[in-house]
Amino acid sequence: MGKKWMKGAVKPGREGVFGQKAKAAGMGTMAFAHKVMMPGSEADTKTKREANLAKTFAKYRPKGD
Repeated sequence: MGKKWMKGAVKPGREGVFGQKAKAAGMGTMAFAHKVMMPGSEADTKTKREANLAKTFAKYRPKGD
């Protein structure tokens, strides 16, 4: 599959939207992603999908960042 799928995973104009939501909640991106993905979370479907993608992208982040 390679890493080129990542470029198409985020639609143009939506870059950084999940990070902005996390910042508005006063949390880091990964902390917000964990909160959104918890059972019983009232987040909408789009936010849950963004959280899942953020967690997936974190797996590919170089160590130490």
